[in-house]
Amino acid sequence: MPTPLHIPDIASIADYVGKPLGPSGWFSVTQEQIDGFAKATGDHQWIHTDPERAERESPFGGTIAHGYLTLSLAPVLLPQLLHVGGSSRTINYGADKVRLPVPVPAGARVRLGGAIKSVRKVPGGAARVTIALAFDVEGGKRPCCTMEAIYVYFP
Repeated sequence: MPTPLHIPDIASIADYVGKPLGPSGWFSVTQEQIDGFAKATGDHQWIHTDPERAERESPFGGTIAHGYLTLSLAPVLLPQLLHVGGSSRTINYGADKVRLPVPVPAGARVRLGGAIKSVRKVPGGAARVTIALAFDVEGGKRPCCTMEAIYVYFP
């Protein structure tokens, strides 16, 4: 497992703007995970959940992960990229500029990389941090997902 960038405290995050993060280790996206995501969200579109039909009819030759499943891997993989000392909790504030230009086939492996884009002080010593993230699918030529994730780190 990769060693995350360790930032000693919340006040120091701004010193790391622009510094590359990652990449994380590879994470396998299985059909079982795709099916579980479909069950949790109610999105049972055949391109995700019917391997036989997807093999016959999909331009991708098989099932693909939901785009939101790929996005949901950010909190799974981000701890491999970044650790902020002195933070009691981290809150997901949202995401901007989400793009899903390349599908993630069932059975593929993805990894995450990025960079801290900006930091804004929040009253009470917290910091709102925007991190430019990019997921790569193994063997791909360009990212399968890009976004600006926004987190608030609290003391």
